[in-house]
Amino acid sequence: QVQLVESGGGLVQAGGSLRLSCAASGTILRINTMAWYRQAPGRQRELVAGNTSGGRTNYADSVKGRFTISRDNAKNTLYLQMNSLKPDDTAVYYCNAQILGYSSGTLVSRDYWGQGTQVTVSS
Repeated sequence: QVQLVESGGGLVQAGGSLRLSCAASGTILRINTMAWYRQAPGRQRELVAGNTSGGRTNYADSVKGRFTISRDNAKNTLYLQMNSLKPDDTAVYYCNAQILGYSSGTLVSRDYWGQGTQVTVSS
């Protein structure tokens, strides 16, 4: 089964840094766009940053200049380097990927989500 597993969240003071990782595993033929989303309490899930298979990136205005998304295609892993963190960045961060792979023996192309990792920034 294809799955995404995030790691790297935690508690950090304002101004600090964290690096999130998202590893895709399973029988994967191709990964297209990968992205990070976040959801704070009482708010809708929002796109933080995206990375296409061709290497193009896009960022939410609120994180431009502070966050950097990257991927290692050989390892099927997505990263999010977060610098100059603010209390408003506090949220559960989710990895999303569009993957062509085998699920229960069937070849499917679909979106997958990780379980989420908590990021808490104290003031």
